[in-house]
Amino acid sequence: MNHALVVRPGDDRETIAGAGDEYRFLATGPETDGRYFLMEGIVPPGGGPPPHVQTREEEGFYILEGTVRFWVDGKVIDASRGTFLHVPRGMLHNFRNESNETARVLFIFAPSGIEEMFSKMGATPELYAEIANEYGVEFPKE
Repeated sequence: MNHALVVRPGDDRETIAGAGDEYRFLATGPETDGRYFLMEGIVPPGGGPPPHVQTREEEGFYILEGTVRFWVDGKVIDASRGTFLHVPRGMLHNFRNESNETARVLFIFAPSGIEEMFSKMGATPELYAEIANEYGVEFPKE
């Protein structure tokens, strides 16, 4: 097991674009011994992914700034600063910044591994759905 201390200065982060947002990696699987992946999302007005299901990870959201509307398992949740949401694996969800101000959100995925998906999507955004499928993320047909 890797029990190394990880200290990441603010200017030492992998940053990628995806679903209209900007994501900054804070802790990756290789650094957490595969236990979790933590990233910060900068979500502009209108930003957010389409409805999807993670089949491999639990996902948590913590709102740092702004307000983000979530749709989780048929419920609508307007989450503002200080709100935490836990979305179990297998649960349909998405979010969108419907305000006029940029939101900042912490995302935690457990276990790790999905950070590879975000890196690939940042490099080839036109293959978004195909890449997501490789990592067990499903987009339901409407």
